[in-house]
Amino acid sequence: MTNNRILYVCQEISPYLPETGPSTHCRRLSQAMQERGNEIRTFMPRYGCINERRNQLHEVIRLSGMNLIIDDNDHQLIIKVASIPSAHVQIYFIDNDDYFNRKAVLTDETGTLFADNDERAIFFAHGVLETVQKLRWQPTIVHCHGWFSSVVPIYLKNTFADNPLFQNVKIVVSLYGNGFPGTLAPEFLSKIENEGISDEKLQIIAKPSYENLAHLVMDYADGIVIESDQVTAEVANYAKNSGKPLLDYQDDKASATYMDAYQQFYDEVLK
Repeated sequence: MTNNRILYVCQEISPYLPETGPSTHCRRLSQAMQERGNEIRTFMPRYGCINERRNQLHEVIRLSGMNLIIDDNDHQLIIKVASIPSAHVQIYFIDNDDYFNRKAVLTDETGTLFADNDERAIFFAHGVLETVQKLRWQPTIVHCHGWFSSVVPIYLKNTFADNPLFQNVKIVVSLYGNGFPGTLAPEFLSKIENEGISDEKLQIIAKPSYENLAHLVMDYADGIVIESDQVTAEVANYAKNSGKPLLDYQDDKASATYMDAYQQFYDEVLK
């Protein structure tokens, strides 16, 4: 068993958001891997519905203040941090008033996706990797949870590919049954390409559906985890036919046995 440095990039984590399969699993996984001797850093967006006072979030001034350019517009990167007392796990939050001040997560009160979720995902990914750079921390594994983290592998294989901190990193992606209907904004691809990224793999998200986004992150991944029995058959089959290390769905994600399997899976991906 190897002690790894694992960067968790999560769409949601409890107790900062309501308990769901993904939010609960991300909290348990971060705690379990830390308890097994791994060094971890865990990131999520600071959605406006998160109660900062109750959850004791505070800004990390030395990490904040950078401006990130998304679609030719400047957006200030704000980094906040909090700890989950029961888990002894620290969480970093990516924040920005333009993208994360609204009192919601990814949809409005009618359940409709926010029109700028594409830009929010780009900002989140860029913000995570810039912050890791400022921390001068070198992960051996970057593990992405949820479709909102899907831009991270794009950056790692392109913009940050020659960065010494990320050159040898392995990418693991977790698939959940929490996709979205329709597509993200049709300009999603052009906004990524405007970041100076040119990769023929990206053409699949000329139509930015959930399925196409899932295919893209699996193409970039070094290992794939099926986290839910609600993952569509098409996406699950793509994972199983990829030829990459695969950790298949198991019912009891809270069990010690399952967490041991995760540790072994990481070691397999790093071989």
